[in-house]
Amino acid sequence: MLAYGGGWLDRAAALRADREWMTARLADPAGVLLPLWRDHCLVDAGQAPVRLALADAADLLAAADEPVFLGLDDDVPVFAVDLSQRSGVEAVRLAGAVSTVDVRALVGRLAPADAAVQAYARGLLHWHRQQRYCGSCGSATVPRDGGHVRACSGPRCGRLIFPRIEPAIIVLVESPAGAEAPDRCLLGRHAGAPQGSYSTLAGFVEVGESLEDAVRREMAEEAGVSVTALSYQGSQAWPFPAGLMVGFRATAGSEEVRVDGEELLEARWFTRAELRERVAAGRTLGRVDSIDHHLLTGWLAAGD
Repeated sequence: MLAYGGGWLDRAAALRADREWMTARLADPAGVLLPLWRDHCLVDAGQAPVRLALADAADLLAAADEPVFLGLDDDVPVFAVDLSQRSGVEAVRLAGAVSTVDVRALVGRLAPADAAVQAYARGLLHWHRQQRYCGSCGSATVPRDGGHVRACSGPRCGRLIFPRIEPAIIVLVESPAGAEAPDRCLLGRHAGAPQGSYSTLAGFVEVGESLEDAVRREMAEEAGVSVTALSYQGSQAWPFPAGLMVGFRATAGSEEVRVDGEELLEARWFTRAELRERVAAGRTLGRVDSIDHHLLTGWLAAGD
């Protein structure tokens, strides 16, 4: 299970637009509230994300933006609320927390489904902060449907704005078929990464482009590599703030590499033995919470 996937909530999409149903869920004393502050979880002394009962959160709700509905845990409604307009000290006090922590720093301590729900809340609340005004007429927008839509309040507009996902491809490129053994994979050092830090290659999907088109374009632009034999490996929610990472393996047409010098500073081929040496030396293979790590460890295992 990749991090940020496998959340347990029933999102109840067919019921979110029912105002009476949503009002009743907000009045449910057994309901759960997840408070966040500026994209960070509010955590208790044990570094667990705070979960409040709606019945005990009157002061917090009065001080926060309108809560957003995340879904049902069995029949228990789960909401998230944003305290970003308050100071960090005040947010911690209102939530009964001890500090704020980025959800990515908690992944190793949380069950995958718990991390998925926290990331889901983070992404949805971030979207609300960025969509307070209509891009067509400039009027204020207001939340609807449990926070999964924002509606323009302009009298001549009424545009409905939905959360947008930003898809990106991430690719493990293998050495050309028929090339000299041993097998190798292509990793690059990106701009801003420390010397000796390598990862798989990635990039955003552009308008009018399929996922496969994006793989071919990004590999050619960043590393000067033409690729063939693409195979889908999996996807990962990456709500930081709104990504969806789509993983592929691809085979290079040749071993020639020409980095762009902007996004990618260097790229080189690694054998499985070389990657194992890096692991033995204490280096991680990509971010441990990322599909990057999954692609690399899967490639290593395929050679055993």
